Amino acid sequence: MTKVLLTGFEPFGNATSNPSGEIVKQISGDNIVTAILPVAYAQSAERLLSLIEQHNPDVVICLGQAEGRTAITPERVAINLDDARLTDNEGVLRNDVKILEDGPAAYFSTLPINEIVAAINAQGIPAAVSLSAGAFLCNHVFYVAQNKFAGSSIRSGFVHVPLMDSQASEFPGLPTMPLDQMVRAVRAIIEVVA
Repeated sequence: MTKVLLTGFEPFGNATSNPSGEIVKQISGDNIVTAILPVAYAQSAERLLSLIEQHNPDVVICLGQAEGRTAITPERVAINLDDARLTDNEGVLRNDVKILEDGPAAYFSTLPINEIVAAINAQGIPAAVSLSAGAFLCNHVFYVAQNKFAGSSIRSGFVHVPLMDSQASEFPGLPTMPLDQMVRAVRAIIEVVA
C-alpha cells in the first residue's frame, strides 16, 4: 500500500482558519498521515522534514490556501526563492532570499498533476494546473520537499485550495468554495496517487 503524507497550514496572520488545515483534519485512512504545519519559514521546513523522516511516506502532498483562486490548483513548479510582502506568523519578512544557497533554481512537481486535475474535474469540482506557487510559505515547503526527494522515487508536490465559504466575511469580495467539496477533491487526489 502507498503511504501518503498530507499536510496543511495553520491559520495565517489575522485569519481565524485555513482551508488547507481544515481539509487535513477531515481526511483519514490506514495509510494516510496528516499534519498541520506552522506558517513560519524555518519551523515549517523542519516540521515537514521530521515528518518525512518519521513516517517514510511514498507520496507527499502539501496543501495551502490561495485567496482569490476559484479552483483546486496543483502547482507545477517550486522556485528557490523566499520573496514576500508579508511576514510569516513569527514576524519574519524575507525578500529575495534563496531557500537553499546552492540549490537549483527550480524543481518540477513529481505528482501526476494533469491526472489529478482530470480526477477532480470528473467530480464536478473546478481544478486547473497552476504555474506559480508564489514565493511565500507554500512555495517554501514545496521547494524543500522537492529538494529532499530529488532523484528518488518518492512523489511529492503542492496543491493550492481556494478560501472556504466560512471565510467570506474575513475576505470580502473574494471567491470561496464549500469545504466538503475541497475535501472530496483531496480524496480524489489521494486516489490518483495511491
